[in-house]
Amino acid sequence: MSSAFTFMQSPVGTLTLVARGECLAAVLWETERENRVRLGALHRDDQCPVLLETARQLGEYFAGKRQRFDLALDFAGTEFQRQVWAALLAIPFGETRSYSDIARHIGNPAAVRAVGAANGRNPISIIAPCHRVIGASGSLTGFAGGLAAKQYLLALEGRQSLALDL
Repeated sequence: MSSAFTFMQSPVGTLTLVARGECLAAVLWETERENRVRLGALHRDDQCPVLLETARQLGEYFAGKRQRFDLALDFAGTEFQRQVWAALLAIPFGETRSYSDIARHIGNPAAVRAVGAANGRNPISIIAPCHRVIGASGSLTGFAGGLAAKQYLLALEGRQSLALDL
């Protein structure tokens, strides 16, 4: 099955929104690393209902009018990755968690590095808020959209005191 995609302009650059069937499958960055997220065949569909709804909700989020998303999501990954991505969805707006917090949340406290790897492969950026995961010291760490985008998203959610970990 091919996936539909469209583009959305945002304060953090052009986002590529991808749907599989009636579910959102990915929110990708314009600086996306090749093969970070595997999607298969894609076709452009600027009228796809789930993509239009995703763009609407993201627009509200960027305007400061939305704190939670209400979209059907289709995470394609291993069982462990899906556990990590589900844990991301449980992080409240305006709060952050460390990789070790996520590892404990999924019942596997020794899997901190694996959590980091799964977080880095999160296909549904912003919606599944991997930007809310920070280093144990409270510093910003790697992010598929770049650290400036991560800092922007956290500031948008009221977390302005975090430092870049360069």
